[in-house]
Amino acid sequence: MKKHMFKVAALLLAGSMLTTSCIGSFSLFNRYEKWQCNMTNSKIVNGIVGFILQPIAGTICLFVDAVVLNTIEFWSGQNPMSASTQTVRGNDGKLYTVKASKKGYEISDGTQTVAQFIHDPQTDAWLLEQNGETTEIFRYNADGTIRATMRSGHAITVTNDAAGLAVVREVSAYDNCYALN
Repeated sequence: MKKHMFKVAALLLAGSMLTTSCIGSFSLFNRYEKWQCNMTNSKIVNGIVGFILQPIAGTICLFVDAVVLNTIEFWSGQNPMSASTQTVRGNDGKLYTVKASKKGYEISDGTQTVAQFIHDPQTDAWLLEQNGETTEIFRYNADGTIRATMRSGHAITVTNDAAGLAVVREVSAYDNCYALN
């Protein structure tokens, strides 16, 4: 009887580890779920294939997320599945690395950080941090418009559509808008 109670207590203790509030973002499982729901244009086909795949692929993704990736996220502060990095060629011909983070984007030229684009959730604004200076680039207004700040400090309010983008491009052509130094 004591042996049986010990196994039950051990199982309950192990199960309680999965129900703590220190859960991660489950990025791998969420990517699998998004793929499974959008693999075809038919909800019926997605449901049938999902019904077949879920016990195998879903369980594997959930286990890897819960045991490996969320543990890494807990100790490092960043989930390996959520970090994305791309290499792009700038207008100057150089290759730049763009790394996404929870705060925004970091741009480096391979040797040093050139600039950071940071989202400020309190003001719903995007900021450019470069050479020790932080400047607001644009912010979303409560009425759905966007307030864009030019390099000269002049700010304009435009609509959040292609017409507004065209206005910002036209104004920035004469205002020496942001360029990576």
